[in-house]
Formats: sequence, structure tokens, C-alpha cells
Amino acid sequence: MRIVLLEPLGISEEKLNELAQPLKDDGNEFIAYPDKTSDEDELVSRARGAEIVMIANNPLPDSVITQLPQLKYIAVAFTGIDHVGLNACRKQHVVVSNCAGYSDTSVAELTVGLTLDVLRKVLLGDTAARMGKTSAGLVGQEITGKTVGLIGTGHIGSAVAKLFTAFGATVLGYARHTSQTAIDAGVTFVSEEELLKQSDIVSLHLPLNDQTKKSFGAAQFAQMKDGAVFINCARGAIVDNEALAYALRSGKLAGAGVDVFDVEPPLPADYPLLHAPNLVLTPHVGFLTKEGLERRAQIEFDNVQNYLAGRPTNVCEL
Repeated sequence: MRIVLLEPLGISEEKLNELAQPLKDDGNEFIAYPDKTSDEDELVSRARGAEIVMIANNPLPDSVITQLPQLKYIAVAFTGIDHVGLNACRKQHVVVSNCAGYSDTSVAELTVGLTLDVLRKVLLGDTAARMGKTSAGLVGQEITGKTVGLIGTGHIGSAVAKLFTAFGATVLGYARHTSQTAIDAGVTFVSEEELLKQSDIVSLHLPLNDQTKKSFGAAQFAQMKDGAVFINCARGAIVDNEALAYALRSGKLAGAGVDVFDVEPPLPADYPLLHAPNLVLTPHVGFLTKEGLERRAQIEFDNVQNYLAGRPTNVCEL
């Protein structure tokens, strides 16, 4: 069977060869490309004739998939699959799997890191120190004693809850379904309205789908406490970023930390969040740790092996 990895996975060549060797030993043809491409003709050329395609977060749209009649399975080394042409997958009966769970710890730690950056004015302090200034204007706040509201309490949300609980925060949660795992992590479930009203820090941990796209906007920011902090390490398109920028400019929010956007970085010069005050930005690095990248590569290759063995794992509902 022809198996093509369309982009690098952020692991060493030695590790890649180690993971790929069992596939080759079983008589499969394995091809790995060392660079990414967004050119659709090039993607078609690379994947032509492959029954199995492996990707990370490189878009693989409907227009590419429809030109790959032999394609049977897409292994995605990512949690979300919104960058995959799911309409074509449904029509062509292509199975799609993801690597859910690989970045839980990485994203949870960045969520807390961004919160600390905002509350303790870390970036402003760095700038002040480098410019020969003093600590004037850099009075921060502690996490201890704050109320943290988590919208979405799945694996990542529960991991975030554990960390904030360890800091001495009270953690509230809102989700379509309550979770014993989240409760064990310290979450008290409340309504979304109650969470927004009570929380000093609100953090999103939702998947991106038709129901969540642009679901957090002006109405939700208006319900938040004056001077609250907003964190988004989930998906950028869940948030109305114009509304977030306004909430920061108006002083409704004291600050925000954002790792994800409705476009992938580099961000255009006129992107609204680039011109909002009291905002810490990172260019979609929540998943990007050495440990996380190695975990996802292992999971992706395990998914392929299990698919070939007739017992597919981490299969996504399309």
C-alpha cells in the first residue's frame, strides 16, 4: 500500500525512520516530504496513487481530495480536523483519524502561561527593563483567590482546571455535558451566564464546528466582569476578534492572551488584535512542544498501523 506523509511532523529524521520502519517491513511503500506546501497541484501530485495520506495541520481541501480517487484513509497529526475537506471525505467514504490528547498538557500549560503574562505584565516588564525603565505601572495580580471560568471542559479543559486549582483559584465550568473527570479536577459546573458574571479569568477550550464558530462575541464579552481577563488557546474562529479588540480598547477587559486566530500566522498588518491594548499574542504555539510533537507522531503512526490491521483508532465523526 502506498502511504504518503505530506509534511514534516517536527520530529528528528531518526525518529521518523524509526516510526516508519514497521510500515516498510510490512511491505508498504512509505514516502515522506520534508517541506509543507499549500499549492493544490503540488498536494495532488504528492498524494497521487496513495491509499493513505498523513498530514498535520497542512490544509487538505475538498478540491484536492476529489482528485485522489484511490484515497481511503487520512491520518491527521492534530486534534482538530477543520482543515480537512470533510465533504469530499464523506462522498468518497474516506476514513479520517486524529491525534486527540497529544497536546493536552502543552496547551494547558500555555493557557496558564498566558494568564500569568497578562496578570503579571511580563512582556511589559521585559520591555521596561530593556529600555532602562523602572517598575512604575507594572503592578500585577495573583491567580490565587481568583475565579477562573472554563468554557469547554474536555481533556484540555480538565488539565487546565488542575493547574489553576493548584494555584489556589476557584474553577467554574460550562459545557454541554458535565464530566466527572472535570469535577475531579476541581470544576464546579454552572450556566454560561453565571460563569461569565462570576469569573475573573475566562478561558476557551472548545472545538471549532458549525455550532461554535463565532459563538463568543460582543454579547458574551458584555456579560463578563469589568476588568476580567480573556484567554483563547482553542480555535481562533470561535471568537469574534473585532468584538474582543473593542472589549480591550474600551477597558471592559483588563487584558487577554490569545494563541489562535481565524487565519493562520503570519497575521496581516490590519488584523484587529494587532492594534488592541493589554494583549499578549503567540503565533499558534499551544501544541508546539518537543514532548507534544513526539506524542502526536507516535499516535499518528499507531493510527495508521491500526487502520492497516483492520482496527482503526481515533476515527473522527464526519
